[in-house]
Amino acid sequence: MPDFIDLGGIRTAFEAAGDGPPLLMLHGAEGSRRQFEAVRAHLADRFTVITYDQRDCGDTTGALQPATLTELADDAAALLEALGHGSAFVFGTSFGGRVAQALAVRHPARVRRLVLAHTWPLAVSIGEANPEVAAEIARLRAELPASAEALAALFHPPAFLAAHPAARAHFKSAPARSARSERRAAAVEDRPALDIATVTQPTLLIAGELDRVVPMALTLSLAEPLRDSRAVVLPGVGHLSLAQVPEVVAGHVHAFCA
Repeated sequence: MPDFIDLGGIRTAFEAAGDGPPLLMLHGAEGSRRQFEAVRAHLADRFTVITYDQRDCGDTTGALQPATLTELADDAAALLEALGHGSAFVFGTSFGGRVAQALAVRHPARVRRLVLAHTWPLAVSIGEANPEVAAEIARLRAELPASAEALAALFHPPAFLAAHPAARAHFKSAPARSARSERRAAAVEDRPALDIATVTQPTLLIAGELDRVVPMALTLSLAEPLRDSRAVVLPGVGHLSLAQVPEVVAGHVHAFCA
């Protein structure tokens, strides 16, 4: 069960597990803190792993208006402060990687090192950067649960689905569209006027070779504006590396943050 904390009037669910320096983990667009359950087991021996549900996700409430990326970044900074951490290693995946970018720009003192996985630049929406797949995802989500297997095929490579047939049904449990999910969808489209060229912290980019949602080249394009970055490409991996190869992702985090 999560603990709860008030962040700017938002009742926020979070968990902290493990021992060592803090590692804050930021989940994807329609994810929650549960997205990190598999990888946490490989990280909690060296880090205090902090996971939480962003606004309008999981067990966290939301405001009447869609959250902005700056608000989500400020929430992350406020959570670290409330838990007594002046700074932390920060890991963001997919949309969470954009929250992590905004956090590093707005609150640089809070970020020790930055890991950005399967994410894209702040200046563009995923609909602009990958329009065909973004449109296909929107269509398939509107047809859930009947379209669950087709949607899973966009997020997982064929070899993974063949070896893990249960993953084909993963999206059948996706929540129905609601005012809450519509606010979250609007938040995902936010494009703040923040310049990641100001980020000086060492940054690790993690891309999936077979990622169809956020193509490898899109994630790797973040290297150009960043002052101190290195990149890892995960062979045979799609968008959801935390489900597909959690131990491999954890190994790269360990090596980078050591």
